[in-house]
Amino acid sequence: MPTPHHRTPLIDTLKGLACAAVIWHHLSFYGPMSDVAQPLFPVLIAWFSNHGRMAVQVFLVLGGYLAAASLAPHGVARFDSATQKIGQRFVRLVIPYAVALLLAVLASAVVRPWLDHSSVPDAPGLTQLLAHALLLQDVVGEEALSAGVWYVAIDFQLFALAVLLLAGVRHVAGQTAQAVVLGRVLVLTGCAASLLLWNRWQQGDMWAPYFWGAYGLGMAAHWAVRAPRAAPWLLGMAVLGAAALTLEFRGRILVALLTAMGLVWALRQPWPHVLDTLTRPWQRLGQMSYSVFLLHFSVCLLVNTVVSRLWPQSPALNALGMLAAFGLSLLAARPLYLRVERHVPHWTLALRWQASLVGTGMLVALAQHSH
Repeated sequence: MPTPHHRTPLIDTLKGLACAAVIWHHLSFYGPMSDVAQPLFPVLIAWFSNHGRMAVQVFLVLGGYLAAASLAPHGVARFDSATQKIGQRFVRLVIPYAVALLLAVLASAVVRPWLDHSSVPDAPGLTQLLAHALLLQDVVGEEALSAGVWYVAIDFQLFALAVLLLAGVRHVAGQTAQAVVLGRVLVLTGCAASLLLWNRWQQGDMWAPYFWGAYGLGMAAHWAVRAPRAAPWLLGMAVLGAAALTLEFRGRILVALLTAMGLVWALRQPWPHVLDTLTRPWQRLGQMSYSVFLLHFSVCLLVNTVVSRLWPQSPALNALGMLAAFGLSLLAARPLYLRVERHVPHWTLALRWQASLVGTGMLVALAQHSH
């Protein structure tokens, strides 16, 4: 998700790798190119289809880490207004999100007559469009307009929850040492409650508490990196993670735990120059990962349609189509990153793009019904 500050080569590299895994998960999971290419790479496609989504846990941990770095690097809220902070986050998220969803609505309309596949969303309705504009689509049970948009809503909920928690602690305890302890205790208590209870309730996966375990581990990781001694933090993470996995083993929690603990260890070491050089392409991908994450579904839909129409039974050409969809997703996301995501956001622009999303979606729906 968009985080312009507190970047490190390692964090951008992890974002890039996780972003690539998510794209390949969607390419493998949705098809139809993956269905045709499957005989050539059955193990690889099955792995991405079944396990590629685990990369989301990396984003959750990194989101928590960067939230702590931005909101309370020393454990106490350093922002003045919780409302302003939450509003800024909403605007920063929804401007590129609305642009990408508008393109997804148009892409779906273009391919719908040519690609009869479950991955193609139906023509949108007004309630569906409004719910997406407000990041409430999963809460109100509306079908997603694009793959992965649920994560944007969850990222916003988690950030808002962190802001409110830290603001509440400062209101009660001020800028004191007690406030630092209280804030960290509340974050970790919520983390434990999520890992041991909320994350085991599958029906709650449209709400922030379900994901707070991974997000809270990320916040703890930031404070551990800044601490004089990281060992107590790492021990606490390990004990909490072991308890959660013993109670009910979940691969996603294991990935989050290893990411958080690995982050602490790695960020307390010097970053070798040779690694900086070797990981430069992944760093660049990580820097624009939000734009790639938002836009890749539209690109994959279009490429799937072209390839399935021209070469419906060629495993080799469908495999090449998957590779082309990945590369084109990166190319298409570059303008979104440079011209939209990196610009200073404001409410007027956000409302204009949200209105464009709703208006375009309704025009598409009307055109569909007229035929």
